[in-house]
Amino acid sequence: MDIHGTSALVTGAGSGLGEATARHLATLGAQVAVLDRSGDRADAVAREIGGQSLVADVADETEMSAAFDRLAATQGSPRIVANCAGIGTAGRIVGRDGPLSLADFEKVIRVNLTGTFNVMRLAAAAMQSLPALEDDERGVIINTASVAAFEGQIGQAAYSASKGGIVAMTLPAAREFSRFGIRVNVIAPGIFLTPLLYTLPEEAQAALAADIPFPHRLGDPSEFARTVQFCAETAYFNGETIRLDGAVRLKPK
Repeated sequence: MDIHGTSALVTGAGSGLGEATARHLATLGAQVAVLDRSGDRADAVAREIGGQSLVADVADETEMSAAFDRLAATQGSPRIVANCAGIGTAGRIVGRDGPLSLADFEKVIRVNLTGTFNVMRLAAAAMQSLPALEDDERGVIINTASVAAFEGQIGQAAYSASKGGIVAMTLPAAREFSRFGIRVNVIAPGIFLTPLLYTLPEEAQAALAADIPFPHRLGDPSEFARTVQFCAETAYFNGETIRLDGAVRLKPK
């Protein structure tokens, strides 16, 4: 798919991997919709890249439906959707204070897994009515998992479950949408230098980087964004999960 001039939607685009993706797609000539729960952050990024700002909770059916309707009315339904919204709450299944709150577990599943599914289903429904491009392609959906989907650490049961679910639904979704010319792929990033890690001391960041075989550093969000570009541009890449992690394998804790 040629990204230039194409309508794109990036969720969680007010910061971190989503922001980097929105900025990169804009440099490639895409018409980018910047969606985030924070209106201030979405507005700021959208202004800087000449995109459109959308405010919505990815797991809210009504809010996301309204966002897709607004996008369709302004720049057209997106052919590229990058799902980057997510949270990373940690907690042991049974900690010092007893079992993990079920509400805490459900919150992580709601945002990461249900939110991804909500955006994916609405995106695929909108893409079906778009005219076909080369190879009869109509769109591509790129979801974000994590290496924790495969090697979840102690305290990551909820997070790993949410990200593992994203990986697991990739192939059935890609198979289902194939008759409409819609591809579905997943990127599973390792340890990236996002706003959360910026708050850690330099020695803590160095300790995290030391466990990464090569290169010995944290991932740069721009590398994630370029991987989104690959997923969008490469028509034969479908139903797959890319680990983007410097060959790291997470330890138990």
